[in-house]
Amino acid sequence: MLGVGIHTLTLLGHKSISLKTVLMSTNLTIEIAVWPHAYGSPKSSGTIKSIPDDFIVEENLSFQAKGLGEHAFLQIQKKGENTEYVARLLARYAGVRQRDIGYAGLKDRHGLTTQWFSIWLPSKDDLDWMQLESENIKVLQSTRHLRKLKRGVLSGNDFQIKIRNLTGDKSEIEKQLQSIKEKGFPNYFASQRFGHQGQNVNKAIALFNGAKIKREKRSIYLSAARAYLFNLILAHRVKQENWNQAIAGDVFILNQSNSYFKNNQIDHSLMQRIAQGDIHPTAILYGNGEIETKADALAIEEYIIHNQECLVDGLFKWGLEASRRALRVIPDQLEWAFQKDSSIQLGFSLPSGSYATSLLREIVDFE
Repeated sequence: MLGVGIHTLTLLGHKSISLKTVLMSTNLTIEIAVWPHAYGSPKSSGTIKSIPDDFIVEENLSFQAKGLGEHAFLQIQKKGENTEYVARLLARYAGVRQRDIGYAGLKDRHGLTTQWFSIWLPSKDDLDWMQLESENIKVLQSTRHLRKLKRGVLSGNDFQIKIRNLTGDKSEIEKQLQSIKEKGFPNYFASQRFGHQGQNVNKAIALFNGAKIKREKRSIYLSAARAYLFNLILAHRVKQENWNQAIAGDVFILNQSNSYFKNNQIDHSLMQRIAQGDIHPTAILYGNGEIETKADALAIEEYIIHNQECLVDGLFKWGLEASRRALRVIPDQLEWAFQKDSSIQLGFSLPSGSYATSLLREIVDFE
């Protein structure tokens, strides 16, 4: 099964047992696979994130703050700092609980990233947010809004990325980029979702087996477990070369939307909508609820699920609700330019939840 192994684990049956004890007491062998590539393994190599300015990300909210309300909204540019660190910094400075801080998505520490945060301040005036600024943190603007900033309320992210030390055939790179521009790339969850050496998945298994884990970490590990299952399904379809095509029983999602639908017949109209990027086939984000696929698509999802019993049972018991995720992404406004210093500069936009590194891995080997 794609060269990825997992042992079925026995329950330790002690609700307060430490994470370290569980990890040491069980034979955890999940290893994150080298997921198959859509257009063949890249024949070029390069270096990403050499300096923060090589990886610039700016998030776009799906709404505009009202300018009034109980929640202070800050747009912060950060260099070399991760989202959770800034959230903790804001909580300490404002004198509020960690849970009173909101953000729409996690941003990589290794880059120059701009994102929004919310702070619940129902009975306080705005603070002097400029006191937060440092060499690595800048407050670009502040406003107010009626509600806390929730995860996922993004329309997408804009990227400006420089790949240095580029080797390989430029014409081959351009060919791959053109394919991605027209046909998209597999919507894999990237390595940062799984943690160092994929340990977030193993920690999810420890959680399922009774390890005591801080509340703020649980969602990270549960998300990693779901992402792992999704990637296995997507990898299977990439190997079958139908990740960006319709197969019998597929469930489809509208481009850059959370609305999905079933279609019992694969006709010319459906295939044309897929070719134009209007809709995409999906795979399950496992949880409680109906799988929804049928026929061939269901067979693939059931094959993966039945071979990952420990993860599936754990996600079910923790009450996660099933959802769907697009199998492919077609980037907006993808442009590139080769530089004289053996590098390439890329610019593009991706919908919320998709990873720039999943695009980059299709053209260069940077790992």
